[in-house]
Amino acid sequence: MARSAWPRAERARAHPLTLAAGALFPVLGAALLGQRATLPNLVPWYAGLAKPAFNPPNAIFGPVWGLLYASMAYAAWRILRHAPAGRPRRIALTLFFAQLALNAAWSWGFFGLHRPLLGLVDIVPQWILIVATIARFWRLDRRAGASLVPLALWVAFAAVLNFAIWRLNP
Repeated sequence: MARSAWPRAERARAHPLTLAAGALFPVLGAALLGQRATLPNLVPWYAGLAKPAFNPPNAIFGPVWGLLYASMAYAAWRILRHAPAGRPRRIALTLFFAQLALNAAWSWGFFGLHRPLLGLVDIVPQWILIVATIARFWRLDRRAGASLVPLALWVAFAAVLNFAIWRLNP
């Protein structure tokens, strides 16, 4: 539903900076937590794995994830700011934070524990939660839902890549 459809009294009443922090800090925390597992394992472990021909260069991952994390924070902020408090918003945000937790956990399973299969076990439900979050966000604020579509596409690609790496490195 578009922002203008919500009566002013029903919109979130928190200060805009509080809402921004509520969206930004969890996303930033997940990104930093994931980096903590990923960066120390890029060389030599990840560099030594067999990878499929469609594996992007390592230099692509940082900028892409930076943009995706920014779009996640923006989407969460829009829901916090424009959706009225209540059950639909709670469900949407619960799905969002669940996929965010799986996002951080993926790095620890795949990179931290050197277990591509654990990454695969994580990334499938993560993608399902992302799609469910998009559907719920879309109902509350179309721009928020649309902001997560690139995430769903990238995680779908990452799942295929994760599967290929797992198969190539028994």
